Amino acid sequence: MRNVRRVAAGTVGAMALMGALTGCLFTTEGDAEARAPEPPKLGGKGTACELPVRFSVEKSWKAKAVDSAVQEQIGPLARQGPVTIVCELDAKPAGHIGFIRVLTGTKGAAAPGGGSRALMRAFVADENFASHVRLREVKAGDLPATEASYDVADLSAGEVRPVRALAVMTGRGGVVIELGGLDAEEHKAMLPAFRLAKKSLEKNGGKNGGKNG
Repeated sequence: MRNVRRVAAGTVGAMALMGALTGCLFTTEGDAEARAPEPPKLGGKGTACELPVRFSVEKSWKAKAVDSAVQEQIGPLARQGPVTIVCELDAKPAGHIGFIRVLTGTKGAAAPGGGSRALMRAFVADENFASHVRLREVKAGDLPATEASYDVADLSAGEVRPVRALAVMTGRGGVVIELGGLDAEEHKAMLPAFRLAKKSLEKNGGKNGGKNG
């Protein structure tokens, strides 16, 4: 019996020692996730959409560039005011029905040297059936920006959908980031993704210019 206890004690001690020596070699899944490098911001070189700006994307959202062929295919839907859609982030993989669109332009109110408020006014003015428009000057990352919230009447669905949009100016022209969704409930559920983009926004090279006016 005494020998059995000695063997058991020896085994336990060896296991404890082995754990102490090798514990640093193993990590839990949570530790691995915590140490994993953050993915590059969307908009940078080599990402799905190369843009005048870059920003962080909510987990599971899927970004896809909208090239000139697609722009021609969807016609007027590709443009709003002085900007044209160049990137779309689909929320479906994250369990939502909606998207974030990125639109850019270099002419009119989107021309370099202009102001984000003038750009946003031109963008909203070209929206069909927009109401309850509210504009406010904000910071998007460290950039001066104009944020808009408004409602759009969807006549085919017989309902009103809220929209949120953000306009910034860069040395390469104006950029609008717009959040749209199936309905008010989906819009609310996707707001964190819009806020993340706003908080993390920065320019891709060039001067830090741009103004609100």
